[in-house]
Amino acid sequence: MTSHVLKRELTDVGDDVRAAPPPVVPDFDPPFALRLVDPDGSDPEMLAAWMSLPHLVETWEQPWSAARWRDDAAARLAGDYSRPCIVSADLAAFGVSGEAMTEVAYVELYRPARDENAKVYPAAPRDMGFHIATARTDLLGRGVMSTWMERLAEAIWTADPLCHRIFVDPDHRNAHMRRALARKGYRDLGEFDVRPGRRIALHSLSRP
Repeated sequence: MTSHVLKRELTDVGDDVRAAPPPVVPDFDPPFALRLVDPDGSDPEMLAAWMSLPHLVETWEQPWSAARWRDDAAARLAGDYSRPCIVSADLAAFGVSGEAMTEVAYVELYRPARDENAKVYPAAPRDMGFHIATARTDLLGRGVMSTWMERLAEAIWTADPLCHRIFVDPDHRNAHMRRALARKGYRDLGEFDVRPGRRIALHSLSRP
């Protein structure tokens, strides 16, 4: 593995943040499944192909090579800040043609207290956050990923009883995601400039 730096990760954190375990990777019931990225398998090639798609080049700005995705996944799995995952869905359950349990999205589950967002908003050590990249544009507006986000919150509350909030930080111009979060009960905490060229619309959901 070559040297790889997770640019968003904060390393100068308090003992309470450092003592928190890695982000949970919760279990899902059908029609969804969630698994860790395998850096030694074919996942890096799949991620490189996904992130080269025009809509993800625009929103994620990470059209990396498979080798770089391999290094990134390995670095995340070696630490306690973030866990790279693949979401699968049985698309027939949503009236979309496709094989059962089709791989549809890349997700990063992370601890916001270790993330650059902690510079602009206080996060507790066991809070969780997620970033999501939907590979197929034909799934947008079909309820697939919005249903998964709703199930994710329920799964996190179950898997980590000490997690009390979930954070999401879409680009401030991402009106589609902001509307989706509002419908799911996420609170809009405002817009923040976390670094040059990076203005977010931070949202949070509290444990019921």
